[in-house]
Amino acid sequence: MSEFLSKPCTLFAGTRMMAAGSLVDVALAAKALEGVQVDPAIIFEDATGRVVDVDLRGSSAEIVSRLVARDQEAAASSKASAPAQGRGRPRLGVVSREVTLLPRHWEWLSAQPGGASQALRRLVDEARQADGGEGRQRAAQEASYHFMSAVAGDFPGYEETLRALFAGDEKQFTDLTAPWPADVRAYARRLAFG
Repeated sequence: MSEFLSKPCTLFAGTRMMAAGSLVDVALAAKALEGVQVDPAIIFEDATGRVVDVDLRGSSAEIVSRLVARDQEAAASSKASAPAQGRGRPRLGVVSREVTLLPRHWEWLSAQPGGASQALRRLVDEARQADGGEGRQRAAQEASYHFMSAVAGDFPGYEETLRALFAGDEKQFTDLTAPWPADVRAYARRLAFG
């Protein structure tokens, strides 16, 4: 199964979590809810907290075939936009792309041991290590924000909860979301703080 079809997602119907798993499984669970559940089914991507738009018309096989076609279209468009093979070391995962720098930057890079590419790779690795997890924390906060803006925008204490989220105050976040429905509270907290 492709990365797109197997990406972790969660299905909500109103404020109740109905299913969690791969996109395909969750889409089929959403289809099964049609006619049974009054609230609309919304699928969220766990990594980003964003809504995943899935066409639930037709049979389960038709839903899966549309998802597979969508995955293939995305793969084809990424191949079309990828630079022509030739430069780089594709077997090692090295991809050649254009970098625009000022002349003084190129002079400094060319003076580094191992050349410009090695110096850039070393600088990127050092920056990632110096990040100290801030990038992951910011991504988790944004994922929780996207989910909460779609589901909890009218809940009591919503704005204060967002302030606690972006301040990284897990205790205040937990306290402010206490009156929220249990599934919404738990998922928002899991996205934000793991």
